[in-house]
Amino acid sequence: MNSIKGKRVAEWVKTVLIALLTASALLLGWQTRLFNDFFSAIPLFGGVAALGRGSVGTGATESGGAALIEAARPLIIVITNEEGDRYGVKYDTLARDIAYDRTSGILREALGFASEALEISEDEWRAALLRPGVYFEYATPVKLSVLDGWLDARIPGTIGEVSLRRVFVAFGGDKSRIYYQNNDNGLFFASDTASSSGKTQELEMYTANGAQFAFETGIGASENAPYILILPGNDYYDVQAAAAGSVEELLDKVFHAMGHSDETYTDYYESDGALVRVGTQFNISADARGRVKYRRTDIYPLNGAEQTLSEGEAIENARIVVADTIGSLESGAEVFFESLEYGGGNTWSVFFGYYIAGGRIHLYEDGYAARIIFTEGSITEIEVKLRSFTLGGEVTRLPSEKLVLAAAGGEFMLCYSDTGAEKLQPAWVLYN
Repeated sequence: MNSIKGKRVAEWVKTVLIALLTASALLLGWQTRLFNDFFSAIPLFGGVAALGRGSVGTGATESGGAALIEAARPLIIVITNEEGDRYGVKYDTLARDIAYDRTSGILREALGFASEALEISEDEWRAALLRPGVYFEYATPVKLSVLDGWLDARIPGTIGEVSLRRVFVAFGGDKSRIYYQNNDNGLFFASDTASSSGKTQELEMYTANGAQFAFETGIGASENAPYILILPGNDYYDVQAAAAGSVEELLDKVFHAMGHSDETYTDYYESDGALVRVGTQFNISADARGRVKYRRTDIYPLNGAEQTLSEGEAIENARIVVADTIGSLESGAEVFFESLEYGGGNTWSVFFGYYIAGGRIHLYEDGYAARIIFTEGSITEIEVKLRSFTLGGEVTRLPSEKLVLAAAGGEFMLCYSDTGAEKLQPAWVLYN
């Protein structure tokens, strides 16, 4: 686990792209503002009270005895209408959520009625992306079995173990077709599905906004990252950041969320101002920068018996903890499931990340917003960064995406580095 953690830190830190020296003259010609509307980020986690809500976008379904509620949304959505006009959204959270609420049902039905998937060529995949339809891209890979639970799609067949970031529903008259790229091997697949042509009129309101896939730009380096969505503009909002409360407030938040309200405990402050609470079965610490760590100190599983969780159940149990802690504080940013990593001794960790305005917030050394550790099916440790984020009125001008694509030679994304400062500025980082 230490090697995985070290690799995670190194790959994020070393890839920050500083302003490109050769881009200065070209940047003067770009005056288009990227954002049409100023918005407040809408967290997907609304606390435990939200767990019972049911809707297309945030539906709750039963899978293996656990209610699975959407723990991540696509970071990018592309809509291509019947006239070939393409609308892409990835830096406007409100616009993306509206588009998702209008199109997630298309993805759900396409997955639920899909026939057996067959491998296709990359050329066929690229040709499909130019057809009328809806494209979804997640920030990090998600297994189809987990996506199935979030969407209540009831995916047929045995493809639940397929992990993907990119999926596209191409509209057709008698039948539509769903395409995806297997993230593990890079291969492309397609299957026929129920027709979505009746829904195309709902998407006619979207008009072209200059969105292009990288392979359409003619830039040589795009072959290393052909499916990045390129948008015009190069102004990105700065972000104001702070701890979401005092150390006492933040520690109490985790203390109650983990169900220890009726237990006796001892509090003490460390020399750096961090507050530590020790009970007979746990200890919790909170510092002034919003980092709260919790660890069980008893040796027995929480329910008195060992249990084995599916990946979907582990993600859902972790999501509930994140909902009761980060989600209940209205952090101003979204919190998305990012990965599940296995360790020895039937131990695994579920990671979540902060996102705002289409950019990932990289927190401190580790980068993540939350890490929930399970041992023998029970939560034994958590670490949450309880931070508050607000989009500022100022913007930072970065090299345009086309320039970064040419210079980076690989996939990249927007990132905000939060090391405890009040003001966070956007930067381009290589995606890993």
